[in-house]
Amino acid sequence: MNARVLLSAGALLVVAWIAGRAIRTARYKLRDKVVFISGGSRGLGLVLARHVCARGGSVALIARDHEELARAKADLAARGGKVLTIDCDLLDRAQIQAAVRTVIDRFGKIDILINNAGIIEVGPLDHMTREDYERAMRLHFWAPYELISQIVPEMRLWGGGRIVNISSIGGKVAMPHFASYSTSKFALTGFSDAIRTELARDNIQVTTVEPGLLRTGSHVNAKFKGNHDAEFAWFSASAGAPLISMDADRATKENNEEKSHSL
Repeated sequence: MNARVLLSAGALLVVAWIAGRAIRTARYKLRDKVVFISGGSRGLGLVLARHVCARGGSVALIARDHEELARAKADLAARGGKVLTIDCDLLDRAQIQAAVRTVIDRFGKIDILINNAGIIEVGPLDHMTREDYERAMRLHFWAPYELISQIVPEMRLWGGGRIVNISSIGGKVAMPHFASYSTSKFALTGFSDAIRTELARDNIQVTTVEPGLLRTGSHVNAKFKGNHDAEFAWFSASAGAPLISMDADRATKENNEEKSHSL
């Protein structure tokens, strides 16, 4: 492992420790709550859905991959969960709007929105294109913006709710070769923090979650540019290292509902 990898790993370890110390767990009952999770068919989204179902809540999952959604639904149904899955391309505003309406028509409300969907594209600046940045912004910022815009008016009618925006430590500390990812996650973090006080007046709590590396197999689904083998090697090593990454199930249990950071 070269010096760049060690520095990157060390930086992630430090910021993950700081984030863990800054976050406090809040008690929140999930029984009979309806939780809408974007990117819920695998990884952290699926882990979160399992915890909701285990606590008596209902989940609505949206993602692009129909087969992954079917597997997730079978997994959750076997655990006794009430599950609705919707094929939805989060890059398409019309599909987002249709998905929100489908969930409300089915369950009558949405108590919690978890903006979790994301992509990771790794590569040096010279190999990244404008389209890479636009895709990251559309998925990490504009999709949560659209979901929040559609759901907040409904939450006001229902007397309140919760919004959880899964950003990243990469939305607080930028890393080399993650420029498009960090840029879009910085945007989500800023938006999430900015709307918190405004929505609190409507009894809508906004939480910004900024996890470090989670062992969800994200390195397998990441996209790499430049020297593909080298980029994959150091990222996958970091993503699986026990000292700088955390099992997603453990992270979810310890931080099941994060309190909002004070402004």
